[in-house]
Amino acid sequence: MNPEYLLEIRDLKVAYGGIQAVKGISLNVAPGELVALIGSNGAGKSTTLKTLAGLLPPASGHVYYQGKNLKELAAHQRVTQGMALVPEGRGVFARLNVTENLLMGAYSRDNRAEINLDLDRMYALFPRLAERCGQLAGTLSGGEQQMLAMARALMSRPRLLMLDEPSMGLAPLMVQKIFETIREISAQGMSILLIEQNARLALQAASRGYVMESGAITLSGAAVELLGNDAVQRAYLGG
Repeated sequence: MNPEYLLEIRDLKVAYGGIQAVKGISLNVAPGELVALIGSNGAGKSTTLKTLAGLLPPASGHVYYQGKNLKELAAHQRVTQGMALVPEGRGVFARLNVTENLLMGAYSRDNRAEINLDLDRMYALFPRLAERCGQLAGTLSGGEQQMLAMARALMSRPRLLMLDEPSMGLAPLMVQKIFETIREISAQGMSILLIEQNARLALQAASRGYVMESGAITLSGAAVELLGNDAVQRAYLGG
């Protein structure tokens, strides 16, 4: 393992039954870095994040986080170690209000004063949520639910934020707001692994990127280089 990296994945393989969804990928995220993982539907991107979060077992390979092998850590233990996943589809608690959802994100913490401070921080970061703090999450718009899912993850005070398709199904104006927030969080020093079908937005926000196809990493490099890559432009940027 390389001590320079917050997250290091080595030759990770993940299988559903007899189908190998992830075929031996390797990637890394340094502290404070925003890394994009792009690719078409079914490439294995979400499977990768679910495996990192402890929701799926790897078939083989190694995942190191803060220099430790994650193999023995359950999903809830990974949260307490500073990993937070914002899942595809958002997964908010529909029958709880906004504030209650945010408090669920802090379930592993016990310092109420610090939790209240972080609530205030989330409402400052997402003013729309402050306006709807008593509203049931299930009645929010898709964009508002995405904001809530991100804020809920941040309430665990993660060192690594994993975002799975944050722009999916959102109107263009809301997508712009979500990505402005992602860039703001990144600028504050948060390490982010971003999965996103909107490759242009993802690579514009990231410092580095990986391209995933059919369960394998086919390209990697500086985000600006991938934006200028002919194959990436043809496949993902409409070039």
